[in-house]
Amino acid sequence: MTDKIVKIGGAAGASIDSAIAVPQLLAVPGMNYLIFDYLGEGAMGLFAKLQQMDPNSGYMTDFIDVHVAPYMSELKAKGVKFVANAGALNPRGLAAALAKRAAEQGVLLKIGVVDGDDLRGRVEELRAERHRDMFSGAAFPDTVLSINAYLGGFPIAAALAEGADIVVTGRVVDSALILGPLIHEFGWKPTDYQLLAAGTAAGHLLECGAQSTGGTFTDWRDVPDWAHAGYPVGECHADGTIVMTKPEGSGGLCSVGTVAEQLLYEVSDPQAYIVPDVVCDFSGVRLEQIGPDRVKVTGVKGYAPTATYKVCVIYEDGWRATSVMPIVGIDAAAKAERQAGAILERTREMLRDRNLGDFRMTHVEILDGEGSYGAHRRGGGMAREAISKVAVEHDDKRAVDIFWREQFSAMMNMSVGSTIGSLAGFGRGPGPVTRMFSFLLHKEKLYANVLVDGREVPFRAGRADVFRPSMVERPPAPPEPQDADTVSTVPLISLAWARSGDKGDLFNVGVIARKPEYLPYIRAALTPEAVRDWYAHFGATRVDRFDLPGFNALNFVVDESLAGGINNSPRLDAAAKGMAQQLLEFPVPVSRALAGAL
Repeated sequence: MTDKIVKIGGAAGASIDSAIAVPQLLAVPGMNYLIFDYLGEGAMGLFAKLQQMDPNSGYMTDFIDVHVAPYMSELKAKGVKFVANAGALNPRGLAAALAKRAAEQGVLLKIGVVDGDDLRGRVEELRAERHRDMFSGAAFPDTVLSINAYLGGFPIAAALAEGADIVVTGRVVDSALILGPLIHEFGWKPTDYQLLAAGTAAGHLLECGAQSTGGTFTDWRDVPDWAHAGYPVGECHADGTIVMTKPEGSGGLCSVGTVAEQLLYEVSDPQAYIVPDVVCDFSGVRLEQIGPDRVKVTGVKGYAPTATYKVCVIYEDGWRATSVMPIVGIDAAAKAERQAGAILERTREMLRDRNLGDFRMTHVEILDGEGSYGAHRRGGGMAREAISKVAVEHDDKRAVDIFWREQFSAMMNMSVGSTIGSLAGFGRGPGPVTRMFSFLLHKEKLYANVLVDGREVPFRAGRADVFRPSMVERPPAPPEPQDADTVSTVPLISLAWARSGDKGDLFNVGVIARKPEYLPYIRAALTPEAVRDWYAHFGATRVDRFDLPGFNALNFVVDESLAGGINNSPRLDAAAKGMAQQLLEFPVPVSRALAGAL
């Protein structure tokens, strides 16, 4: 086993991530790779719309202008390689644009491309196969904006093996951007399941920008210097061990808590975390603080991959507009609620007069400080500032146009204190609704393409065993609290860290005990039924709970709770970023002795 350490920096976790990451990470001694994860499901539909207007577009231009072009000479001189899914729907177009920019600067760079994920040319074939949505069972959509399979890390490794300085991909699973370089550097094989799972865990910790180094951390007051937040660095070993850290002198925080929160971010079953190359089991992961801003990660378990790729379809379905109107003054929330109802009543009458039929969806949310808390809200609606948020959907754009025009008039002829909202661009004017449809496609029906400097690289990942759910061994439940005098209650935040994120029409909440001895109290209180009731105002129908004894954690998956998911939910928190914040107020019964010691 080699003692080589591969350093990988997580330079972007989304298309909106900061420009400070690249210069910061390039200054880290011995840096080997920077990775850039830009793509969410909604982004693919956006790139498809852009490509409809300009066939030469369809890729992330910021990757060139912000993250690569200013540093081409430096990355070449230092031998740091860049890997990014910035290609979106046109990786070859991005590669050509990169090569042109490099030539203009007199820098010789080898550009690798991974594609084959884009299935728009096979829509009719796939529709004829009668694929159903893997979550809802819905039929294949009639119209398609984008349709992409999630590819793995082996094609990226193949491009690197041909000497690529930069590898750009279409839709790959996020963690593959890190796993690909590790496969290349350490020679991991398709059957090295434990190592591939460990590399995937490294990818999951590095793919989201500074979220594993203090970004969005529960104990936000403990995180110094947000302005100069340190982006994550993974020191990766051939045996699968990873040490998470950040650039010396940067802001942020790398601790057991920050790493644990990120490890559970947007994870459903943590013992069957499925990516194209392997199935991961995070339940036995061990996190150890081995120095300031240094966390050692071990104990990831791996199983054979599934026989299928996940495929995501983005399609348009009707029209939506969203009005956002601030209201200032006494009884602001009551005024906002009345105004929202009046606008809907008025426009519905106008639709009837025009034989357009009713809206197929209306959503009213009064944002007065705690509008999304439902039964858990405090303050009694006495806020003197509120925002009336009203969304409508209809199959006919004319109906949405009527609503959009009429909602402006509320500022002049309804509630006192109504002020500029939608006029200032806070709302969303009439536009198409995009939805997501996901299904599974057998791997034999799709092959990745690998090119370096326009030359095709022969590539096949090879076959492996196939995952079976029976392979997973569930850990035993931890012991119940032993204290007889469990009479005090404390908020969950006193006992745990937590992070939440969306996955389609569900969200997860990872809860990590601050100390091992707190876990029995947390688990006894947070039953699936209790968590479902806590989120009842979001329409939660089912909650699954998973144990992760390796780092004293629980993971909750809350189904059918996001009003359709991030692409089309009309809610304030469509991405479920605040769901953990709400759960952290859950009252947990503990012993008097423990309550007194907190």
